[in-house]
Amino acid sequence: MKQEKKVLWECLNPKPLLDVTWFPSYSGVTEAYCCNFRLNSCQFPRPCATSEGLRTKECCPLWDGDGSACGALSGRGFCTDVVISDDPHGPQYPHSGIDDRERWPLAFFNRTCRCAGNYGGFNCGECRFGYWGSNCAEYRESVRRNILTMSTAEQQKFISYLNLGKNTINRDYVIATGTRAQMGENGENPMFSDINTYDLFVWMHYYVSRDALLGGPGNVWQDIDFAHESAAFLPWHRLTGDFNFTIPYWDWRNSQTCDVCTDALMGGRNSLNPNLISTASVFSSWKVICTQSEEYNSREALCNATGEGPLLRNPGNHDTNRVQRLPNSDDTGPMDRFANMSFRNVLEGRNGYGRVSQSTLHNALHMFMNGSMSSVQGSANDPIFLLHHAFIDSIYERWLRNHQPPRNSYPRTNAPIGHNDGYYMVPFLPLYRNGDYFLSNKALGYEYAYLLDPGQCITFLNPYLQQAQQIWQWLVRKKRASSYGERQPLLHSSSEEGSSSYQTTL
Repeated sequence: MKQEKKVLWECLNPKPLLDVTWFPSYSGVTEAYCCNFRLNSCQFPRPCATSEGLRTKECCPLWDGDGSACGALSGRGFCTDVVISDDPHGPQYPHSGIDDRERWPLAFFNRTCRCAGNYGGFNCGECRFGYWGSNCAEYRESVRRNILTMSTAEQQKFISYLNLGKNTINRDYVIATGTRAQMGENGENPMFSDINTYDLFVWMHYYVSRDALLGGPGNVWQDIDFAHESAAFLPWHRLTGDFNFTIPYWDWRNSQTCDVCTDALMGGRNSLNPNLISTASVFSSWKVICTQSEEYNSREALCNATGEGPLLRNPGNHDTNRVQRLPNSDDTGPMDRFANMSFRNVLEGRNGYGRVSQSTLHNALHMFMNGSMSSVQGSANDPIFLLHHAFIDSIYERWLRNHQPPRNSYPRTNAPIGHNDGYYMVPFLPLYRNGDYFLSNKALGYEYAYLLDPGQCITFLNPYLQQAQQIWQWLVRKKRASSYGERQPLLHSSSEEGSSSYQTTL
């Protein structure tokens, strides 16, 4: 029995089985770093952010390798019309033709590159995730590891690369500082701006979750979010990288405090002001962006990525009525009747185990940090966001492997706007549908260290998993009708009304 318990423990808590060399050189880091957090694609491609691009509504840049649009002469891809899904979304957003994110990306472009084979990128000049080489024929799999188990040198390189991204203007992408209507009917007033590579990621997270501007100061629609509170939450937040920049994760289960909040890692607490980062950390000099949504709404404006003050964090001094502690291993135990309908809802932390006022799992960590990370639109300002969402993604991956859901499990109709299977993810180019990321991360070229070689554990664990399913009903797929069109129980939208922030303590 002791031996069986030992094997079970090792299967559930494996040591890293594969050590990879991280960041072998700084060569090409700036290019590789661009949006390695998500899909190696961002918004907006610099060659398309022009009056001509807006007027023609075409974003089919030339590939330098052969000088043709989308690398067509080399068979890498071709310029084609964007085909938008006409499947209806749910009733939460009653407007039409008001917001640039509706029917993405048609407000800006109706022709883009479609890449062939394993080619990718906005001009098909790159390889799709997991593939390498001049012809994108070589598959490589990077390994995400727990940041707390990495060597000091590996940790320092990761921190250095984050800081490099924060201080390097992205050469390939820019951000929109105005709506399409504000840019003129024929694009005569293009409103785009340079941005550093890290803040580009922050801006995208703001843009996908911002309020819809309805016209007039402060006249907005708040019940809209293309990446939270419904089915697209997990696919949108899948974080991908490349073989030279693998994002680590922070396994926060059973932590009593913020284990990564040290000066050697993500920054300790400032001794003079507990809301600030220690001056011994590089993150103490970081300025946040996109945190003043009410001010933008009052001006009918978008965040323009201007610095808005220091990064804030005061872990543990949060509203304990909302979150009593960090999540632990037991939090994957019994859930309430609403949670039984939605694995996604539980993992996002919207149900609170039957207590509407309580937030759990994903949301609990955001609130526990009690600072910049506690407001949805500005949460990505804190680099702990990356470690947190990498771990959330690993839990999503475990569910995908356990259940192997078919593509038709993902809602095709009546999910909140932006969350249907066929909806293109806002605000990415090239285009990817939500349902395209309802698949294992192995197809995206990365793996988690603690999930490596799971075949050694599956046979032994089967009886335990069967017992767990009998005890934890939320693990069982119960077919139940959904008013939001999700045909399977594990992606149902939130039963709690949406909120513009995880918490507003600060």
